[in-house]
Amino acid sequence: MPRTIKCKEHRLSMRLPEADIAIIDRAAALRGRSRTDFVRDAAVRAAEDVLMETAPIRMSAAGFKAFMAALSKPAAAVPEMVELFRRAAPWEASGSKTGSRA
Repeated sequence: MPRTIKCKEHRLSMRLPEADIAIIDRAAALRGRSRTDFVRDAAVRAAEDVLMETAPIRMSAAGFKAFMAALSKPAAAVPEMVELFRRAAPWEASGSKTGSRA
């Protein structure tokens, strides 16, 4: 019995500079993907990001009240974050001439 293959419904075509194609091909090869798969995934991911940035957040009146109450509270220090910011960055190794954080 012959298998039916679902045809892709829409075609997308672009003209790109050779340098852009070279970068895309290099990145696609590093991921083990075809150029088409790589570009499609990157475009869909970018589109999803834009849509998520503009999507309204819906909540109940009680949920909104709780959210606003949490935002209105004074900030509280997180001990782990305080400790993290007191540490020198890896590139600020002890003994470096650029100084260290206090």
